[in-house]
Amino acid sequence: MTENAGVDEELLPIGAFAARTRLSAKALRLYDRTGLLVPARVDADTGYRFYRAGQVERARLVALLARLVALLRQLDMPLARIAEIVDADGGTAGAERLAAYWADVEARHAARRTLADHLRGRLSGGAPRYGKFTVDLVDVPEQVIVTESRHVLADELPAWIGAALGRLEEGARAYVGVTGAPFVVYHAEVSVESDGPAEACVPVADAAAARAWAEEGGRARGTTVRVEPAMRLARTRITKAQVAHPQILAAFEAVEEWMRERGLTYAGPCREVYFADWDAAGP
Repeated sequence: MTENAGVDEELLPIGAFAARTRLSAKALRLYDRTGLLVPARVDADTGYRFYRAGQVERARLVALLARLVALLRQLDMPLARIAEIVDADGGTAGAERLAAYWADVEARHAARRTLADHLRGRLSGGAPRYGKFTVDLVDVPEQVIVTESRHVLADELPAWIGAALGRLEEGARAYVGVTGAPFVVYHAEVSVESDGPAEACVPVADAAAARAWAEEGGRARGTTVRVEPAMRLARTRITKAQVAHPQILAAFEAVEEWMRERGLTYAGPCREVYFADWDAAGP
């Protein structure tokens, strides 16, 4: 059967088109209803669908994408993220977006696993298990720091820490010079009910230059500069997956228990020191 459209092009009934594309007639009707693959002609009297031979590759692509969508749904991927992968331009863009999604999934899973372990320890009725934490002492010299403080609840904390440290590091690198790992000081409890305050801190090279930068560019954010005296810290290192609240509390409690056992007392508020690249670190 042919249709004249400048050049004659073969039209295939749905059965023949299904055989050529290795798809079922049911799938082709579904693709028609959803607008993914519309027949070249539909007979007004019989409703029979006819396809151009040139639509074969399009049909195979639609089928491939449909299988891809079904597989991505098995990964519990939201439809919006699936659309980003299906619509990706280029041969590697979709794969990169899938890799990014799965990295997020693995990070969430690692955090949930750590949370479940923390909760099991709490619900067991026994003493908390601190053996997995290695605690030691470190001497920190006097340092100049630029800071930004905020009253913040636990669920708001991760976003604020990233934004505040990002602002401080950007300004410090441009005008002063960063001399150490950034950290956050907790001047009071931060939880789902208590809002701190917390203080984001970045060590810098020069107090005078830091004050000039804070006065010029950091006034809107309440950026301050202070000299922190030399101190001795009791510390433990944890994984990125252990940072989430409330499981991070186990790390703080492990340090507190270690200090009590050795007769050490507090000389200042607790803190988190970000010794590694957060974005590059795995769970």
